[in-house]
Parts: sequence; structure tokens; C-alpha cells
Amino acid sequence: MALSFKPIRPLLQTGTNKSSRLFSYAGLGIGVLLLLCAIQMYINIQSLLREGSIRKNGFDYISITKNVTAETQGQEEKNLFRQTDIDELKKQPFIDGVEPLLANDFHVKLSAGAMIPFRTDMFLEALDNSYIDTVPPSFAWQPGQRSVPIILSSDFLEIYNVFAPGQGLPQISRETATSLAVNIHCEGREKEEIFVGRIAAFSDRINSVLVPKSFLDWANQEFGKGREVSATRLFIKTKDANNPDFLRFLDGKDYKLNKDKTILGRNKMVIDGIFSGLGIFGLLVVILALMLFSFYLQLVIARSRDSLQLLLTIGYSPAWLSRNFSKRFIPVYITIVLTALLVTQLAQWAFHHFVMFDRPELSSFIHWGVWLVGVALIILSIVTNYRLVRKLLYRLY
Repeated sequence: MALSFKPIRPLLQTGTNKSSRLFSYAGLGIGVLLLLCAIQMYINIQSLLREGSIRKNGFDYISITKNVTAETQGQEEKNLFRQTDIDELKKQPFIDGVEPLLANDFHVKLSAGAMIPFRTDMFLEALDNSYIDTVPPSFAWQPGQRSVPIILSSDFLEIYNVFAPGQGLPQISRETATSLAVNIHCEGREKEEIFVGRIAAFSDRINSVLVPKSFLDWANQEFGKGREVSATRLFIKTKDANNPDFLRFLDGKDYKLNKDKTILGRNKMVIDGIFSGLGIFGLLVVILALMLFSFYLQLVIARSRDSLQLLLTIGYSPAWLSRNFSKRFIPVYITIVLTALLVTQLAQWAFHHFVMFDRPELSSFIHWGVWLVGVALIILSIVTNYRLVRKLLYRLY
């Protein structure tokens, strides 16, 4: 027949010094809550940083330009990227690739024909295909070909549809835009030639009018000023566009990029520091609460010394007493941690719904890692107290 702990429970004076026990419970609950909330907020920040820019194959692709100031305006050579600049960027450990975004060196006009009476001066650019988010099979050109495929920025189409009604022009959808023929007027060296451009795809990453590099290289030689064309923009491939070292390097070189895409990254060190500090503080509170509770257990065992020695003398095992005595506090630990998890869940739901307005990058539910930490804290509390009680009882044995 299994031994029961119930008959000998009154021999242990556990009712003494309840204030120490309650303070330890309160401290443990506050520490666990701070720790879990800090971990969840850290995960939220990482999710926002990871989804903050358009990625392809696990990389971020962003464009940079040289900052044009009052001192450098009008000095083209200071605002263009040279090969030395590109080589320096490629040597950085946080950069996985650099490609120049080359532009036309001749006059370009675009017109949409009779269907849409629209004509404007425009620019053309070319970029390595691996840096473009949408590259259809038709995006290629060979000398002698009259048709030129175009990848147009999605923002450009949106801008056109905004001002079109005020200019008496029809608004067009993406489907309509891809079916329209666009006349590309190339002028230079006292020559002019018209090509037929067709929108092959739209880009959400690159704000430009992209043509195949083979076409732009040929056109610059045919209509250009006969000089080496340097890039005004570079596209950088990196595993993390919000890497603080990466952003500090760009700031140090006075390179300009879209700060809206890296606004979280620019504050990443501060944000990480805040939540890391909060997590460390929560962990310290948990440790202090467990220490306070250990003092309470030592006091209980000290006041029950005579009863415990009697139980050990008549044959009760220290391991059995330790195990059954520690079991009394397991429901308390589980209740504290589950309550902290519930409060963390409510905080996460409120943060996602009222602060982030249900952004798809985040979830209204806490991360599985937070649950795992909660389970680990329960196990840590149980094991810590069991080992402490067992150690104290073996001293009496």
C-alpha cells in the first residue's frame, strides 16, 4: 500500500510566515510576466524587421544614392558611383552583392499613341535580372528587334491614375497597361529612332522604367554622348537591410536610402536594448522570488526540525519526504505561470489589434517560444525547490 503524505502534513509548520510566501509568489508572478512580455515583444520586433522590405530568396534588395548637397550639386562626378565605390561596398561583410542601376545617356520620350494622348520626357534604366523582383521570360532584347519589353514600377502606374482624371486622361488597370503599346523615342547624335515598348511586368521593389540591359547598352552607344556611363543608383543585396552595422556604414559614407524601409532597423539597437533589459530584469525578479521562497522553505523545515527527525528515525525516506513536500507547490507554480501567459496573450492581442492595427506580419497569438519558456520556468521552479528540500532533509538524516 502506498504511503500517504496527508496524515503527516500537520507535522510541518507550513502556516508560519505567510507574508514571505505571498511575497515570493507575487515576485515570481511579476518576474515571469515581465520575462514573457519582453520575449514576445522582441519576437514582434524581429518579425516587423524581417517583413519590412521586399525579400527574394531570403535577401533584402534596396537602392542607395549619394546624398546631393548644396556643395555637390552641379558637380556630377561627386554624385555618381565609381567602380571604387562598388568595390568598397562589396568588401563589407554585411553586403552580399552590389549592382549598378545604369541610366540612359540620351534623350528619351514616351508616348502612348492615339488611345491615350499622353507624352512625356522619361528615363530608362537597366539592372541585373537577379535583382529584379518580377522578371518574365519575355524580358530580353537583341539588336534589330523593334519591340522593347519594359518593367514598370507599380508606383508609377498609381501616380498616373491619380493625376489622369485632372488631365482628361483615362485611368487604366494593370491588365490594360500590359496590352498597350508605348512608343519609345530615342534621340541623340542627331539621330532619332522610335521603338515599340510593351509593359511585360510591374515591380514593387524598383521605382523605375526598366529595359533589358542589352538594349540600354546598345542605345547608349548608338545615341549617347560617347562616354562611360556611371550609375547614380546602386542596388544592394543583403541578408538584413535593418542590420545596425550596415546602416551605420551607409550613414558614415553619406549614402542615402529609403528610410521608411529601414526605420525600425535604425532604432533596432535601442529597441533590442530596451526589451533585452526588460527581459533580464524579469529574469532577475524570477531568481529573487525563487530565492525568497527558498528562505521560506528553510524556515519551515527549521521550525519542523524535530518532527522531521522523528519521521526520518521511524523509517521515512528523505527522497520520499522531499518529493511529496515539493508536490504541494506544483499547482501554485503552474497557476502563476499560466496566469502570466494569459496576461501576455491579452497584451499581445491588444498590441496587434490596437497598436499595430492587425498588421499581417504579426499574430494576435503569442509565439510558441513564449509557451516553451513558460513550461521551462515551471520545470525550473519545481526542480529548484525539490533539490533544496532534498538537500535540507538529507542534512537531518
